[in-house]
Amino acid sequence: MTDGSSSRSSSRIPGRGGRRGARGGGRRRRRATAVVAWSAAVLVLLGGSGLGYVYVKLDGNLRGIDIDRILGRDRPADVDNGSEDILVLGSDSRAGANAVYGDDGGGARSDTAMIIHVYPGHRKASVVSVPRDTLIDRPDCAGPGGGTVPGERLAMFNTAYEVGGAACAVKTVETMSGIRMDHYIEVDFTGFKRLVDELGGVRITTTRPIDDAKSHLTLAPGTHTLDGEQALGLVRTRKSVGDGSDLGRIELQQAFVKALIEQVGRIGLFSSPKKLYDLADTATRAITPDSRLDSVKELIGFAGGLKEIDTRNLRMITLPVTYDPADPNRVLPIPAGAEQVWTALKQDKPIPASATKDSAGDPGEAAGTVVGD
Repeated sequence: MTDGSSSRSSSRIPGRGGRRGARGGGRRRRRATAVVAWSAAVLVLLGGSGLGYVYVKLDGNLRGIDIDRILGRDRPADVDNGSEDILVLGSDSRAGANAVYGDDGGGARSDTAMIIHVYPGHRKASVVSVPRDTLIDRPDCAGPGGGTVPGERLAMFNTAYEVGGAACAVKTVETMSGIRMDHYIEVDFTGFKRLVDELGGVRITTTRPIDDAKSHLTLAPGTHTLDGEQALGLVRTRKSVGDGSDLGRIELQQAFVKALIEQVGRIGLFSSPKKLYDLADTATRAITPDSRLDSVKELIGFAGGLKEIDTRNLRMITLPVTYDPADPNRVLPIPAGAEQVWTALKQDKPIPASATKDSAGDPGEAAGTVVGD
């Protein structure tokens, strides 16, 4: 795809499968880092006011990735109409403090990806979650050590980050959607847990019991304030909700991020300078942005323009998918549904309900298990 092109290559993979039961043969690798991506969404959406007085001290926490340099000109057109598109990614590296969550089997992978489309005027946004097991056409990518990593047909979406890092993940999303990503934000596993703790926990309400031995989380129906460890457990949960799949887990994550945004608005960040500094310190340590957001001053300008967006103006969906008839542990994009999603975002329109009508992910049995309080 050349610069300035409006063409797209999304939803090229045919095939539709029926819904399945609980996902079998799950890997030992836990998917807690899906929520790490959600925490980046909160940083994007809560606004940057109040961080300016410490930005010099906090700049040292940030290390940017020059996505524009790596990808060059082979990208969709850069549309300058007041909208913005941000790829938020959580990686599952078990390096450093993350080692407590188990061996990653070699190399980091992306657990959950969210494409955030901010509409002109910056008062509304749509979020499209891309399941990590979605089979897509991965494009050729620049290798992390130089050279080119060949593309692959019917590759799992999360392999893009594995083989080519952040830039390959961005290129894969742009190839799927035909939409240029204005920004990239990656969030650290352990950093997310600390962020939740710095916020004093997140209050949620469960409408049915959750008892998941794999995620080590047990919650009775009712209202709970989750600390960082419990929050990670919640978004790891899949066996005890819905059909036991990653798609159900995404629905839990979508409910949790709304509760997290509400918690940010509830606690009063300016009541304590120390609280504000500790939160800013934790947040900036938790993220790796693109090189145009790699200073607190830049983050303040970026996030400050988004502070009018709240949960009432935030629409979250999962990319329309169907289970792969050849492998029930994988999903395939539904061409017609994906087309509606990408077209709506390109035209700055709301995503129509018809886009997810026959999707395995929206709505699912897990919907409604967790609601904000």
